[in-house]
Amino acid sequence: MSDLSDSHLFTTVALAGMLCVAPLAAMADGATAATAAAVLPAPARVFSAASTPELEAVMLAARRYAAFWNSGDPAYAQQALAPGFIDRTLPEGREQGMAGPLQASRNFRTAVPDLAAEVTDMVAAGDRVVVRLHFTGHFTGQFGQVKGQGQSIDFQAFDLYRVADGRIADNWHLEDNLALLRQMGVIRP
Repeated sequence: MSDLSDSHLFTTVALAGMLCVAPLAAMADGATAATAAAVLPAPARVFSAASTPELEAVMLAARRYAAFWNSGDPAYAQQALAPGFIDRTLPEGREQGMAGPLQASRNFRTAVPDLAAEVTDMVAAGDRVVVRLHFTGHFTGQFGQVKGQGQSIDFQAFDLYRVADGRIADNWHLEDNLALLRQMGVIRP
């Protein structure tokens, strides 16, 4: 991808990131990967180049990964992530590859068992897709030494995926961890 194309893509992503749109869909309780086509989170708003089978595959991979974060079902991660998946913004202590998100989801659901993730925006071009995810739930579990007391959890994350052969090969992500940790009472304002 040329510098001009990268610049155009990131300008588009930045503009899309400024939109605030109400989410439309969430995974059905108890859904499995076998019923994925009917229950994958649908973005409230999609910005993309002209629809092609390749672009549809890029967006499907992103929706499958969102379904994983929404449900905790590892089958969605296995459908969404390439065998050689690389987390380009790997948090300290997290294992590289598919094992990293699987463990992160288990840990997060230990703290927030009713975690839900909705796709509020999706921007797709070429082999890249950006999603804005809205996470909600209640901190009723355990996070390190802190025990939840039912606090509401409500934060956003932005992910940029590079998709190859219908699966996410690379992921760059940024979560609003400051808001999350404040809501959990782990840090004080």
